[in-house]
Formats: sequence, C-alpha cells, structure tokens
Amino acid sequence: MDIVSLSYYDLLLGSSLIIFLSVFSFLGRLKIEKQLLVSAIRTTVQLMSIGYILKFIFTQNNMILIILISLVMLFIGAREINARQKRKMKGVKYFFISSFSMFVSSFLLTILTLYFIIETTPWYEARYAIPLLGMLLGNTMTGIALSLNFLIDTTIKNKQIIEQRLLLGQNKKEVLLDIRKDAIRNGMIPTINSMATAGLVSLPGMMTGQILAGNPPVTAVMYQILIMFLICGGTGFGVFITVLWVSDNFFDTRLRLKLNQFT
Repeated sequence: MDIVSLSYYDLLLGSSLIIFLSVFSFLGRLKIEKQLLVSAIRTTVQLMSIGYILKFIFTQNNMILIILISLVMLFIGAREINARQKRKMKGVKYFFISSFSMFVSSFLLTILTLYFIIETTPWYEARYAIPLLGMLLGNTMTGIALSLNFLIDTTIKNKQIIEQRLLLGQNKKEVLLDIRKDAIRNGMIPTINSMATAGLVSLPGMMTGQILAGNPPVTAVMYQILIMFLICGGTGFGVFITVLWVSDNFFDTRLRLKLNQFT
C-alpha cells in the first residue's frame, strides 16, 4: 500500500482551522488568539526541525548521536515541568529531581523494551529508540507536572493545618500522606483515562500512524498496547519518585515547613 504524502499546500489548508478559530476568539473577546497562533507556529517550526534532524539521525544510526538527542529531550522535559507549575520551584535541586525521575522511568524502560521485548538490531536502532523514548518522556513529563502542581499548591494552602498536626506529634510522612496520595492520583489520571477509552472513544496516535503507513491493523494494535503499558508504568514510577522526593524537601531538619522555595 502506497503512503499518501502531504504537501505544504495541504498543511496550509489545515492551518486555516487555526486562523478561523483565532478570528472567532478575537470577535468573541476570548483573548486566546495570540496563544493559538504562537502555539501553531511553534508546533510547525519544532516539528519540521525535528523531522529533518531525525531524518539525518535515522540515516546515520549512530549511538552517540542518539544519546545526545535523547539527553536534550530529557533536559527540555525536566525544564518544562517547572515551567508548567503554578508556583515555580527555586534551585537546581528540583531540576535534578525531575531529570532523575524521568531518566529512571523513561530511559531505563526504553532500553529494557528495545533490548528484551522488541529486540531490534542493533538494540539502539534510532527508528525505534527515539520515537519510543519521546512518547514515554512526553507522557511522564505531563504526569509529573500535574502531580507536582497539585502537591505544592495543596501543601501551601494547607500550611497551617500541617503545622498544627506537626505540633501534635505527627511526623512528616503522616501529615503529607493524603496529599501525596492525591498528588500521585492526579498525575496518573490522564494516563488511566486514555487507557480506559483507547479503541472505544479514540484511536491512539501510534496506532493511527502505523495504520496510515500501511501496517496491518492487528500489528499496529499490538504495538499500541505495548506502548500504553509502558507509558502507564513509566508515568507511575516517575510520578511516585518525584512526589516522594519533592515532598521530603518541604521540611528542614527541625520539621519546619520551608515553602518559601516556591514562588
């Protein structure tokens, strides 16, 4: 089956939807037209750029290049986690925590999947490694960002209650137990919802892409199921590690809340 290629004219027709939506936003005074246009331009520039970069990397299939672009993806994702917070996290420490959590939950899972499940030759085959890592990093980043936003915001709002419970003799694990649980749930909800509705409400992106590329639907489905299991596991581990680690830094050695590190 031949793949139907898209031209720049086809993309221009597609972009008319964004233009019309921006006009409606302006007329309705929604004030989101600027965000729509900037996001559309960023999407186009970023994806076109990465498309040419990936074309080069896939051709070379060099492990050093694959590691370099993977690290760039990791650090951009870690930075984006803080950028999405309602209350920004001060210090390099939280950037390190986000980076480490994403490394453990995404990088290690990607390596194990390539080596033991997909069994590509070589195991770091760029055509599999980079898209797989990108999907894991993107979903883990979203989960961590949501859980941290809830964790920090809820802790600050309940500062007095937490301090009173500390005065009554509870330790830091006990006073934050419910907030930690809710933060982890909050980070996992999008992944759980996408798994629950996959195939009924929506056709996931990877599966749709493979079908459009001419692969048999059953093969595309099996890859999608594997990806969703990996995303769920990676997001869960990443959220769990980050919530526990960050919340542990809410207190000093004398069990006093130090929330001035969040602005």
